[in-house]
Formats: sequence, C-alpha cells, structure tokens
Amino acid sequence: MIRVGLTGSIGMGKTTTAEMFREAGAPVLDSDRIVHDLYSGAAAAPIEKEFPGVTAGGVVDRARLAARVLGDADAMKRLEKIVHPLVWAARDAFLKEQEEKGAPIIVYDVPLLFETGVDKSVDVIVVVSAPEDVQKARVLARPGMTEEKFAAILAKQVPDAEKRARADFVVHTDKGLEAAREEVRAIIEKLRMRQKATDRT
Repeated sequence: MIRVGLTGSIGMGKTTTAEMFREAGAPVLDSDRIVHDLYSGAAAAPIEKEFPGVTAGGVVDRARLAARVLGDADAMKRLEKIVHPLVWAARDAFLKEQEEKGAPIIVYDVPLLFETGVDKSVDVIVVVSAPEDVQKARVLARPGMTEEKFAAILAKQVPDAEKRARADFVVHTDKGLEAAREEVRAIIEKLRMRQKATDRT
C-alpha cells in the first residue's frame, strides 16, 4: 500500500484536491474532519480544562479557541499536546482498516504535514499550490478573515516554495478544476505503475 501525504498552505485548494483523489478511488483520511469530530467529542473536555471558556455545550468553539492560541507559541504547543495523539490514534485506525480492505493507495489529507512531522510516515508527498496573489484573494474572501489573521496562519506554515521543493508531485489549482483533476489522475496512474513494477520485482 502506498501512503500519500497531501498538503498545501491555506487557500491553495487542498480540500477540493482531496475530493478529486476520493473521486479517483483513493480513500482519504481528512485530518481537519478528525479534529472537527474531536472538538465535539474526546478533545472537548481536556481543551476546556486547559483553556477555560473555549467550549459551549460541550463543543469547542473554534473562534474562541483561535483567539486564545493564534500567535501564542506556548498555547499552540499545549493545544497540540492534547489534539495530536488523538489524531494519530484515528490515523492508525484508518490505516489498519484500509490495509484490511487491501487498498492499494491511501491519502492522508494533512494541512500541517511538514510542521507536525507526518511527512516522515508517508511514501509520497503531494503539494497543492497556486500563485501567491490567487491564494491571498481566496483566503481574504472567507467570512471573518483579515490580513492579520491570514499573516498569523501563514507564519506557522512552512512556506509554499519550500513545500513544493520537498514534494514528489505538485497539483496546480489556478488553472481550473479540470486541469487539477487531470493532474490528480496522472499522479494516481504513476503510483499504480510504480506499484505494479514493485510487485514484479
């Protein structure tokens, strides 16, 4: 089984690209979805204990939590200490399930792939990218987003140029959906060919 790490900075189109991998038949583990589920489940109580007042009705209020941790390296470390082990446990369960099903290729959709060291546990890295002006326009169009928030988010992410330099494949999302979809199909085809070649040796 080939484990693909899919990543990309904010506003690059990673979520849409992950859906394209799903459409092409590759099971995708969505780290954001896991965190979302944890915030309304297992992580809510320990996060509230560490950051009192950030939950409502037993669910983490992401806006309140962001206000407490963004730009505060120590607070981010304390949050990650709670959330990361729970995310890793969910990832292990997904891997086991797909191994049992005999999936040839699986995709980890991880926004902070390099930042959290997940790049070391995958076989192939795919980075989703777009020009800086396209990225900025997309992000600033989001509700509640400001230049300051955007800058704070970018500050904790590995720069796009470095991500691309460390990638095995890059999906470009500024040329339209069909062009990106074609790039995804080509990546899967290359990985399948690589797998067949390995099986023969």
